[in-house]
Amino acid sequence: MSIRTFQFGERVLIIDSKKRRYLATLSEKGEFHSHSGVIAHAQIVGLEEGALIANSKGSSYSILRPTLEDFVLEMPRGAQVIYPKDLAPICMIADIGPGMRVFETGVGSGALSMTMLRYGAHITGYELREDFANRAQSNVRSFLGEAALERYDVQIRDAYEGIDGQDFDRVVLDLPEPWNVVPHAEKVLRKGGLLVAYTPSITQAVQVRQCFGNYWIEARTMEVLHRTWHIEGMAVRPDHRMVAHTAFLTVARYIGDNAVSMELTRD
Repeated sequence: MSIRTFQFGERVLIIDSKKRRYLATLSEKGEFHSHSGVIAHAQIVGLEEGALIANSKGSSYSILRPTLEDFVLEMPRGAQVIYPKDLAPICMIADIGPGMRVFETGVGSGALSMTMLRYGAHITGYELREDFANRAQSNVRSFLGEAALERYDVQIRDAYEGIDGQDFDRVVLDLPEPWNVVPHAEKVLRKGGLLVAYTPSITQAVQVRQCFGNYWIEARTMEVLHRTWHIEGMAVRPDHRMVAHTAFLTVARYIGDNAVSMELTRD
């Protein structure tokens, strides 16, 4: 079994004794500073994942490679990110997989883009703000590598004005008025394709559902609540704090004029 030791240029996760987490990219002259001391990046290079290292004042830190969840929570951001508790369900209900052609609008800091790219999707993304688009591409490059950008086309465009392209397998919307994009999605989404809208308020979710019309079937709306548990010996209870409401996830399947044919047959 080969052992991958840390090398310069790698991103690492540094965890202190109080479980505080920090991201760093190892560089030859780099240092990690905290209130309790300093760790030279060169001290980390050559160590195995999970190693313990002491800083200049003797405090111990664990050194790990960050997971996607770690990176999403700690990465540089401009826009508010979609949290991990919603990222996985979005990819499941949208059925994101290798080779899927996905249209995404409202890419923000790239958390959802990163997750779908890791699932193997090819993404065309529209973003209004150039700084957000640049941040998203930088985050994708930082965690997934330069090659991932070959499947990630981010454009400074307004999805409310229309979508270029055709035969997208999936449409994923994270913007204030997704119902204004649904008519455009109907022109570029293949029959049988799925649309997912991420909306913070239930009134937004209701308006999305109302806009689907006759060309859509199997619409549903959900939210995901994330509660951890305290387990210490026989003391077992839910944690006092939880990640509760963040947004509603609405999904529907587009079948176009096939839906009209179904209605005629039923009559």
